[in-house]
Amino acid sequence: MGKWDKLSVFISLVLRHNPDAAHITLDEHGWANVEELLSGIRATNRKIDKKILEEIVSTDNKQRYSFNEDKTLIRANQGHSIPVDVELEEQEPPELLYHGTASRFLHAIYAEGLKPMSRLYVHLSKEIDTAITVGKRHGKPAILQVSSGVMHRDGCKFYLSKNGVWLTKKVDAKYIKKLN
Repeated sequence: MGKWDKLSVFISLVLRHNPDAAHITLDEHGWANVEELLSGIRATNRKIDKKILEEIVSTDNKQRYSFNEDKTLIRANQGHSIPVDVELEEQEPPELLYHGTASRFLHAIYAEGLKPMSRLYVHLSKEIDTAITVGKRHGKPAILQVSSGVMHRDGCKFYLSKNGVWLTKKVDAKYIKKLN
């Protein structure tokens, strides 16, 4: 476990799901004032300063966070369960994308497709290895191949987050094929 992992998890909670946990508010695009965030985190008896926050942002292996240009604002790149517009531009996806999940969810996925559940978007990756890693977090992994090119031609919108995660509102079952 890394030096700041627990603190990073708390920051993720605050910026993606529950700003009240640090007594802050996010603007409509998910941005938080850095000084307010630091103050709010310290009020929960956690040790943090701007240098630690910058280290967390720069070393996060999933690139969860972004600063604005002058580092006065910070936000999570994606994964929100609260309604924010992270100003993603619609993009044409690659022909195939992948989604990792647990085998126990396959019956529901074949019946209903992939839904964002508690998030705003379904998360897809360009690499199978990433999907495997994600799937393992939920149990015995099942890797799904998504016909994203066909979906896009059928009118579905896709967005690419700053950290390379492909996002879409829903994936109908007809576009999904199990790989493993």
